Amino acid sequence: MPAAVILCESTIPIHARAAGKAFFSLTSTPGLLLILYVATGVLLGLVVYMYIKTKQVRSMQRERSSKRSSGYITEHADEYISSLDTNQIDSYLKEKETHAGNGKPVNKFSVPVIALMLLAGMCAALPALAQEAGPKKAFPFGESGIIITLILIIIPIAGGACIMIVKLLNILRKYRRQQEAEDASDFADYLSQNGAVEEALERRKTALQYKLNNSELAGQTPAEDSKGIIKNIVSHGALPVVAQKKSGLNRPSVDPALARLVLWYIGCAAFWLLFGTTVGEYVGIKFVAPDADHVSWLSFGRLRPVHTNAVFWGWASLGMLGLGHYIVPRVSNTSLASIKKGWYTLILINAAVVLGSLCLMAGINNAGGEYREYIWPVQLLFGIGLVIALTNFLQTVARRTTKEIYISNWYIIAAVIFALVISLVAYWPSWQNGLGETIIQGYYMHQGVGMWFMLFTLGIVYYFLPQQLNKPIYSYSLGILAFWAQILFYTLIGSHHFVFSSIPWWLQTTAIVGSMGMVIPVAAGTTNFIMTFKGAWHKLSSSYTLPFFVTGIIFYFTGSLQGTAEAFRSTNLMWHFTDFTVAHSHLTMYGIISFFLWAAMYAVIPRLTGKEAPQLTIGIHFWLSLLGLMFYTIPLMYGSTMKGLMWMEGKPFIDSVVFMAPYWLWRAIGGSLMWMGHLFFAYNIYKMLSVSVAKIKTSPVEQLNQSYTAAEIKL
Repeated sequence: MPAAVILCESTIPIHARAAGKAFFSLTSTPGLLLILYVATGVLLGLVVYMYIKTKQVRSMQRERSSKRSSGYITEHADEYISSLDTNQIDSYLKEKETHAGNGKPVNKFSVPVIALMLLAGMCAALPALAQEAGPKKAFPFGESGIIITLILIIIPIAGGACIMIVKLLNILRKYRRQQEAEDASDFADYLSQNGAVEEALERRKTALQYKLNNSELAGQTPAEDSKGIIKNIVSHGALPVVAQKKSGLNRPSVDPALARLVLWYIGCAAFWLLFGTTVGEYVGIKFVAPDADHVSWLSFGRLRPVHTNAVFWGWASLGMLGLGHYIVPRVSNTSLASIKKGWYTLILINAAVVLGSLCLMAGINNAGGEYREYIWPVQLLFGIGLVIALTNFLQTVARRTTKEIYISNWYIIAAVIFALVISLVAYWPSWQNGLGETIIQGYYMHQGVGMWFMLFTLGIVYYFLPQQLNKPIYSYSLGILAFWAQILFYTLIGSHHFVFSSIPWWLQTTAIVGSMGMVIPVAAGTTNFIMTFKGAWHKLSSSYTLPFFVTGIIFYFTGSLQGTAEAFRSTNLMWHFTDFTVAHSHLTMYGIISFFLWAAMYAVIPRLTGKEAPQLTIGIHFWLSLLGLMFYTIPLMYGSTMKGLMWMEGKPFIDSVVFMAPYWLWRAIGGSLMWMGHLFFAYNIYKMLSVSVAKIKTSPVEQLNQSYTAAEIKL
């Protein structure tokens, strides 16, 4: 039966080609040229827009220089004074007293702009590389999965370009404000040389401050009301159209003991991120230099699971649990049930990652599937830690002082429950043999990503995104829809990794249908997050946490739907067993989970310590991580597509290995950029944790406000 279906599927393109191609088909030259023209037009439009903005700044500079040289202020002083308001007059007079004449030049170009240009050049060079070393087969643009993937690749690149444009426009606004400040300084110089103008300013200020007392016509005599028209007025309150809104609840201050616990979770998570990605960096280098060492403990087969398990169970899991210990009591408006249980969970999970890494490097493993290489005693420690965390969270929610359970707690507690179920299923002894073990592997691998990491992280976003935007989530109903839809569909899709295998055909089809159903929760969640930004997009230019959130949202949409595209039988036939899966896993676990965790950590740590990291190093961390991810994934996806086509043509396997060499080099370059970004992240964590919680005399929020006030006074 499978062979017949494959035969039927393989004959469909033949009939389609016999019938001819549409003029605007993606597989036809005119259609591709049309798309190229449209993309070029959009790019030129952006270039022209930025050119116009830059030209405006230059014209302002020339106009200002001409005004200085031609004595414009002297000739038009009266006209200039008449256009000022009270605040401007006060600022001019104050500038006269404290005039120093200091100014700083504005950088017109930045490292991210150059990096994006390099990214565009790299993407343009990929087809040339493939043409030199790859097969002669045409790229399969007509495949639905390929079309979806190309669109999903373009979206994060366009998102990064939009973020860069917002940042550049913010620089231009700052430049304009600087020019206005310099104009004020010039006018203050003019005031210091002409006392008559200062008198004119004072008269103008007095005129502006004059206000009527509303009794010029009626006088001060009370009005006569012999008929009681005024005294006998009776007001009746109208019936409310909608229910009265609830007033904000008084939130309890963060317990220093809880703050210390959360910071320890985040600190340990940062350590495991640095450790795990250092191992991953070395593994990536081995693709380019496989003979870098000959030590068994450092072999690729042992280090690769060390890398994946360290970042999964060390970095992401500890980071999520630490933030969960902060969120669950906050949205429950109560204190955490047990600080001691939180420490037990932290110790057990750290012990599991340490012992698991040592066992893997020594060659002691579960001999099973991906992401479950830890032997069962090690994974048992992790499971016990989750049981303790679950009881702690449930007890905290049970003692909440709010009537409802906020959606973040839905996601977080459900994620912990699913993680326990997934671990139990994956390590149950009677399910570790034969074909059933393969099905269990697909279930475990996908549920670990979707029902543990993704579900927990979405709960974190539902708390911190509204907090950072200072507005409520757009739709609670969309959040609940996404929650139940993800539970319904995501639990079905594990077997789409084993299409065309010996597992039942109906089970493969069920997984593909479930993958298509994932469009519902992804679309609902993305819409909810994007609409929460409605009316607050301007905050993106002045925030260092929101770019992380926006990037995570973009990859949540693109990375998740890319998984749907991979589930199709046509694309699975081409991409399975290639590095495309590696690229996809990094788009999701790194582009979604890590970026969301970074955003939340940068938001919560200053609230616990009263210290912020330098915004420069946060920006470097963001751009190195984003550009590194692009350098990592895009070449791998393109090269893996061509590699799959070579296999389908029956080319020797060694030819595909040689063909992938340049793309593995880009993989190493991208991984190096991401790793350097993690160094800056570790530095930022150090800067924010350099003051102990116990030594803080005032609340962290008060310390932040004091630092902002001091900065404003200094400016």
